[in-house]
Amino acid sequence: MANTINYAEKWQPEILEILNQNTITSPFIADADSVEWTGAKTLHFTQAATSGFKAHSRDGGWNKGNVTQSDVDYTIAHDRDISFLVDRIDIDESNGTASIDNVSKVFTATQEAPEVDARFFEQVYNVANTNTLTEELDVSTLTKDNVLSTIKNYMLKGKLRRYIARGSLIAYVTSEIMNMLELSTESKLKVELTTIADGGIGIETRVTNIDGVYLFEVIDDERFYSKFDYTDGFEAASDAKALAIVFASTDVVKTVPKTNAIYIKKAGEHTEGDGDWYANRSMWDTFVFPNGKDGKIEGIYVVTKKAATPTEPEDDLE
Repeated sequence: MANTINYAEKWQPEILEILNQNTITSPFIADADSVEWTGAKTLHFTQAATSGFKAHSRDGGWNKGNVTQSDVDYTIAHDRDISFLVDRIDIDESNGTASIDNVSKVFTATQEAPEVDARFFEQVYNVANTNTLTEELDVSTLTKDNVLSTIKNYMLKGKLRRYIARGSLIAYVTSEIMNMLELSTESKLKVELTTIADGGIGIETRVTNIDGVYLFEVIDDERFYSKFDYTDGFEAASDAKALAIVFASTDVVKTVPKTNAIYIKKAGEHTEGDGDWYANRSMWDTFVFPNGKDGKIEGIYVVTKKAATPTEPEDDLE
């Protein structure tokens, strides 16, 4: 696809503020230095389990227990890159709006950060669906009179209460659900704008708290689907399901970065052409780890939107 440059005769070198939610799943991003890698794309995870107590005999001796340890490899499959060349004359004639700095800002805010979330929701859904930790909701049945109790019922699923008690459960909801929570008649909830820390960038979104669980609003719902096509950027796959609510614990879900290499070179510093050059390679993935007791998947639950049933057209009356 050819680059499109704005050739305004007089144009401010700054670009308009990008009105887009950045990465809202940043609480799940692991510190790259804390990850142990065993291969080019493989994360090494050790799972251990022990047997429990047995009845004590006063005749002496000790019961024998078992310790089992297994090594599980998680392989990163999400390996992405892109480069842009902005001709130096384009930069001059657009008074700097086509600068590599601006290209980098636009790309990060509108493509890279949202794709981190898209991959997160897709991967959590995949694991939840495989482990029967999903269900469907007809969102049209939600009202301000039942939305809170409906969500609290979901919080009983998939042993989520265990992670609520640990203070590690987070939920993501659509704007329509957040609207109803704000108007809830079942209990007065405090819904307010908050800032999620993301690499020093403040990301504002509405948030509320139910029984110690923070619920964040997903404003840009194009990233809130069960499956994506990553051919050019990301977009919901044709067979994707729209998501309504996603529960995930930071204890068991991690977005693990492998590498994020960014290269910015001015004209004459590279051989790509007569202009400034930007390249970005980012390799990461989201994993759901089993619990440390019996190796089962828990601490996640996904509620998808029930697709609307098309209405049959009425027959024309003669």
